[in-house]
Amino acid sequence: MGIPTELRDALVNRSKSIMIQSPSEQQKILNSKNCVQEGVRAGTKAAAIACVASAVPTLVAVRVFPWAKSNLNYTAQALIISAASIAAYFITADKTILECARRNSRAEYEKTV
Repeated sequence: MGIPTELRDALVNRSKSIMIQSPSEQQKILNSKNCVQEGVRAGTKAAAIACVASAVPTLVAVRVFPWAKSNLNYTAQALIISAASIAAYFITADKTILECARRNSRAEYEKTV
């Protein structure tokens, strides 16, 4: 069981194509990699901020309010904090990547006109 050697070799050698990329295609690939990297960086910053912004009120609420003290165990607290962080990461990364792609396509359009 596993991946047959022919299929594995085809998947590994897929990037080694006979076709040579044009400089414009190489620039598009470089721009897309930069957009993804920029999105990851912005998403990480947003997740860190959201983590602190959700952890402080959650932990204070568990110490102060009797309802939260009796109903929010450690798992619930972690779920609240991690859900906020994950949502902030993906929303921010998505918006950043789309904005960067829009900026690149606009620049590409202005270059042709």
